[in-house]
Order: sequence, then C-alpha cells, then structure tokens
Amino acid sequence: MSPKAADPAIRTALIDAAALLLAEGPQALTTRRLAEAVGTSTMAVYTYFSGMDELRHAVRKEGFDRLAAHLEAIGVTDDPVADVAASGGAYVLNALSNAHLYRFMFMEPAIDSDDAVGEATFETLVAGVERAIQAGRFEKADAYGLATQLWAMGHGIVTLHLAGLMTLDEAIQCVSEMGKNLFIAFGDDVTSAEGSIKKAQARFLDEERVPLEQLR
Repeated sequence: MSPKAADPAIRTALIDAAALLLAEGPQALTTRRLAEAVGTSTMAVYTYFSGMDELRHAVRKEGFDRLAAHLEAIGVTDDPVADVAASGGAYVLNALSNAHLYRFMFMEPAIDSDDAVGEATFETLVAGVERAIQAGRFEKADAYGLATQLWAMGHGIVTLHLAGLMTLDEAIQCVSEMGKNLFIAFGDDVTSAEGSIKKAQARFLDEERVPLEQLR
C-alpha cells in the first residue's frame, strides 16, 4: 500500500481489463481474473480500488474522460454546424477506439454514484447546437432536444456497428447522411449542411489524428 506501489499505468490497465471482463457479464469481473489479465496480484488490485463498485465507477468515468478528450480535441471554429458534425465524428471515433469502455458507458445500467458522470460531454453537444441556433443555421428550438436527437442517432449507429450488424463503411456513411437530414430538419439548407459535413470530415484526416479509415 506504499505510494511507491501506486502506478497510474497499472490503474489504467486494470480499468481496461475490467471493461473487457464486464463485456462477458457482471459475474466475469473477479479479482482473480482481473489480476491475471493485467499480470499482477489480487492484493495489488486493492492498491487502486477499494472494491468492485469503485472499479465499475472508474471504468465508467474513464470512458467519459476519453470521450471528453476526443471532443475537446476538435476545437471550435467559425462554422458551428461543422463543429456539431465534428462532435459526432469524435463520438464515433471514441466509441470505435474504446469499444470495451463504450459498452459499459451506454449499454449497461449506471450504479447510483454514476448518475452525473458524462453530463459534461453531453453539454458540449448542447452548447454546439445552441451556437448553430444563435448563428441562424438552425431554427429557434430547444437545443437540449435537438442534441438528444443527434446523440440518439450516433448511439444507434455505433451500437449497430459494434453488434456486427453494420460495417464501418456503412456506419460512417449513415452518420453523414442522417446527420445531414437532421441538420436540414433543424433548419439548415442543403448546400450549407453538406459543406459543413465535408469540413468536419476533413478534420479527421489530419495527420496528427487517427482517421476512421485506420479502424477498419
């Protein structure tokens, strides 16, 4: 239990391993299997977590922290609709890069202490939609409601892909087409919506990023 024994890399490895085990079902998460997966002792698990509830909370928080990092990386430009589209791309990229965490974030019931985890990431999308409304690209509406529609679209497509019911190419195309349809329904014109989506797509081909194509 000494400070020297605490290693952030091992803590992260335990979280990733826990997420993979949880994909098999809650009964699969045991200290023995967790320790074996990471190559440490069962006692070492308790150096980082007081118990399985704390570990499950850490898995969920880690997932949203990684999503927040993806969203923060896209930045803000003078095209709010492109920024909203880029947020969708960041959401998909994070889900595909961290599928083991994504399943636990959005496809398992949250424990009581997790109720507020993830709110900040959704508020990022709400703020982007509000900017598009203020810019006159979207008609006056409840930004929270519009953001919920966009999130439900993204989640549905990601879930279909992770379940093996949609290829990555199909998922990417569907995100673009459904996103354009929603932008137009929100009040944007076809040409502007298509232009903003192309701008957003180009941001994920930056040499410093991992383009979606590399995840095929």
